[in-house]
Amino acid sequence: MQEKIKTALKSVKYPGFDQDIITLGLAEEFSVDGKNVIVKMKALHAPDSVKETVTKNIEDALVTLNLDVKVEFPDVPPAGQPGQQQGPPPKQEIKGVAKVIPVASGKGGVGKSTVAVNLAIALAKAGKKVGLLDLDVYGPSVPTMLDMQGPIPAADNQRLMPPEKYGIKVVSIGFLMEKGKALIWRGPMAGKIVKQFFYDVEWGVLDYLVLDMPPGTGDVQLTLAQSLPMFGAVVVTTPQDVALADVEKALNMFEQTETRVLGIVENMAGYLCPHCNHESHIFGSGGGKREADKRGVP
Repeated sequence: MQEKIKTALKSVKYPGFDQDIITLGLAEEFSVDGKNVIVKMKALHAPDSVKETVTKNIEDALVTLNLDVKVEFPDVPPAGQPGQQQGPPPKQEIKGVAKVIPVASGKGGVGKSTVAVNLAIALAKAGKKVGLLDLDVYGPSVPTMLDMQGPIPAADNQRLMPPEKYGIKVVSIGFLMEKGKALIWRGPMAGKIVKQFFYDVEWGVLDYLVLDMPPGTGDVQLTLAQSLPMFGAVVVTTPQDVALADVEKALNMFEQTETRVLGIVENMAGYLCPHCNHESHIFGSGGGKREADKRGVP
């Protein structure tokens, strides 16, 4: 019965994300007593509506097993009250960083890294103190775009010292990888390295830290949502329907994690012929604008 329950729970995706509650490690344990099953969830920084959705989806997934289902979410006690069960730590700001802006997309290949790099450089040119953190742990492209390479130097306290280029401080998982080698990490390991990049880097004083996110809605995104307060997100898409279908996932993810969307960037909408200056809309145009209008964001 335990395996049947586990298999059923693997069909339950966390709202706004691609992965299920077992893979994400959100269903900490479940116990069966006769016809009763108790599913104990990890304490979450999430609105009640999300917890209600998770509970209903768990009940629906287990309905065929003819069990009475109870889903438990640990309470998060107010700070400073000893002797109570402790929930997750509160979201922790990065020391010295005023505003964190993730640049995300529902799918790869839409130019998310290009937007993140140019956004960071544009902010620096506007006189802001800026950092750029490449969190695409499976396909980092920031080092190539900025013509930079590792390793990252460490200070006396063993914290990483981000190198600088074009007036921005840059950290990328690509600085730690051997060129041409792929990282094969399961979700928890990816989440751990992401937290190290947040809190074990000497970012100094920054007005903005721009995050180049991996595509999709998985472990890294959930780690970000649970760990770090964010100023707002930028979502990148291309105009065609297949990209717009995926960008809705990214928008839903930020909605579920109570992160506002600063705006949608429609990329690759036009190609300017270098010979005749004629503009061709190879992938169509206006899809990003329609999605932005529907969501009420710029």
